[in-house]
Amino acid sequence: MVLREISDVIDDYTGNSRAALEYGLTTKRIVDRAKQPGFSAESWAPLAALVAVDEFERVGNFKEVMTWNEYIGFLTTWAPSAQWDCSFKRVTETPGLVFLELEERATVGDHKNTVNSVSVYAFDDAGKIRHIDVYLQMALPEAGLLESYDGIKISD
Repeated sequence: MVLREISDVIDDYTGNSRAALEYGLTTKRIVDRAKQPGFSAESWAPLAALVAVDEFERVGNFKEVMTWNEYIGFLTTWAPSAQWDCSFKRVTETPGLVFLELEERATVGDHKNTVNSVSVYAFDDAGKIRHIDVYLQMALPEAGLLESYDGIKISD
């Protein structure tokens, strides 16, 4: 499979599929800016514009469950020390759901990781993201990598 940049394919999509792709592009832009002075939780406002923040829930790679405010707190701590990028594989849309497959690359400190991800985006009637489930194919994490998840609730 030939990987492409989201920016190269986003104009081929509309509706919820485009919103899920925009979520990835927006995340990339904010993570890149997180190294600049003045970065804070408020810097995630462009991402919040895509989300039903009052009902949002994200279930992540380790089954951790976060509300919007918890997720923004996590991202705000993570982003200044992280490099993150992704490449598009495929997107599938059904009513109210988008399945987005990416190759994601992250560097945090000395740790580099490449994973295959599928994120399932659930949308409300207004086209806002209300829930994300993240599924990964990845190598086992190195010791210490999971420390950033301390205090995060893990789903049963």
